[in-house]
Amino acid sequence: MFIGQKIKKIRELKNLTQDYMASQLGLTQSAYSKMESGEMDIPYTRVEDIARIFTIKPEEIITFNENMVFNLMHNQNASGFVINQTADTEKKLYEDQIAFLKEEISYLKSVITKLMAQ
Repeated sequence: MFIGQKIKKIRELKNLTQDYMASQLGLTQSAYSKMESGEMDIPYTRVEDIARIFTIKPEEIITFNENMVFNLMHNQNASGFVINQTADTEKKLYEDQIAFLKEEISYLKSVITKLMAQ
């Protein structure tokens, strides 16, 4: 499996689109697609940028093994794989966003109540 295929598999596991990745990297979707398909070489600095978006280390992209991911998913004793850690990080971000939105809703309800009382 070449590096572009590994990037594609990780992107799909993280449920990210090519459009999203391209925009984060300052590329067109077409140029990004060429990286994943192997039509364009990917310099290490670009792998570092992609790793930052995935919130993993560049080495984890390079050494990514699709079979290992699926084996870990089916092994209840497996732990510490970066995809699982990333899910926890993303969960925390969503929880923080939800808390913020709840506060904003509460504030807006109070504003509406005050306006209706006038």
